[in-house]
Amino acid sequence: MGKLKRVLFTEEQMKKLEQNPNVHHVSEAAITYTPAFRLEALKAYKQGQAPSEIFIRAGFDLDVIGHRKPKDSMKRWRETFELYGEEGLATERRGKGSTGRRPAGQLSAEEELKRAKAKIKLLEAQVDLLKKVEALERQKKKR
Repeated sequence: MGKLKRVLFTEEQMKKLEQNPNVHHVSEAAITYTPAFRLEALKAYKQGQAPSEIFIRAGFDLDVIGHRKPKDSMKRWRETFELYGEEGLATERRGKGSTGRRPAGQLSAEEELKRAKAKIKLLEAQVDLLKKVEALERQKKKR
């Protein structure tokens, strides 16, 4: 698989991007879009518009932001929407500065249940393995 080419914006590009009303913030490496744009883009996508078409209509130059950005962003927003609904699109969920993270040690009931189920599966698999080992040892002793 090829190495991901990361787009880094120049000062000039950053200033131009920040003038777009659909942009909340721009850093050298990332664009944070407004929650309203994320929601409108998702609605347009669900109505059959292509991600690149949505971004171009919103005033973005794909040669500047990268031709994969619309598709990648749309995928991330769809997943966020499915997990967290509209509220999920209203908060930035990427990176260290993400306000979407929970403080360490605080899991939602759903997350706790998911982890507990995974742990149960692991423990059951370990018990099954031990039973098989014991059975093999008993067969070996009989010989």
